[in-house]
Amino acid sequence: MSGVEVTPKYKRVLLKLSGEAFADPEDGFGIDPRIVSSIARQVAEAKALGCELGVVVGGGNIIRGLSASAQGTARTTADYMGMLATVINALALQDALEKEGVQTRVQSAIWMQELAEPYIRRRAIRHLEKGRVVIFAGGTGNPYFSTDTSAALRALEVGAEAILKGTRVDGVYDSDPELNPSAQRFSSLDYIEVLQRGLKVMDSTAISLCMDNNLPIIVFDLKGENILRLLLGEEVGTLVHSESGAHSESGGGDGGGDG
Repeated sequence: MSGVEVTPKYKRVLLKLSGEAFADPEDGFGIDPRIVSSIARQVAEAKALGCELGVVVGGGNIIRGLSASAQGTARTTADYMGMLATVINALALQDALEKEGVQTRVQSAIWMQELAEPYIRRRAIRHLEKGRVVIFAGGTGNPYFSTDTSAALRALEVGAEAILKGTRVDGVYDSDPELNPSAQRFSSLDYIEVLQRGLKVMDSTAISLCMDNNLPIIVFDLKGENILRLLLGEEVGTLVHSESGAHSESGGGDGGGDG
């Protein structure tokens, strides 16, 4: 920052990462260490600004509960399998962050003391205050709830000022531009419009939680230095908040939700 002290736009945020964000983009499965390292570098840069970060990770690069359920696995069992997948991703991110010199803690909603701390709200807040990145794994610990909902819940519990939802596209669109070249990207959206139009931002439970508590969501492309740009106050991606007057601009991509 050329020796000039910069104050981040948000003091404390919750970064939501889909499991697919960790995967090789060619097949969408597994963990690509290069991609995880790239994410870790961005988080380290955000930490250097003085921002406090919690992270919720999905598990869709390993298994998706809904997909497993559709193929015959009992829904509750499939959801627990998905929660365990998020722990694998959390450990991969923790390893990459610590290689960047960032102190981390993994907290799991499912008890597994050899791998992670149990999720305890006050302890999580204390870690954040001490400058540690807290990675929340295991979803909410309950079936039938997505990691989107977990992100909204944890963000509210620890007092985050915004949810930053990192995806592989640069915002939310009115339709899939891979099918519709004229798809328009929204720079700003109201929660209600997201729900009414069925836009793929986060699932309806997560959107409702954010709407009821006026917690903004920013959907952005995880590539590049966009986490840093967001924290420096630049307009990046799509902002979902309580004020109406959503408008769009031309572009391509789809701000899909995830598991």
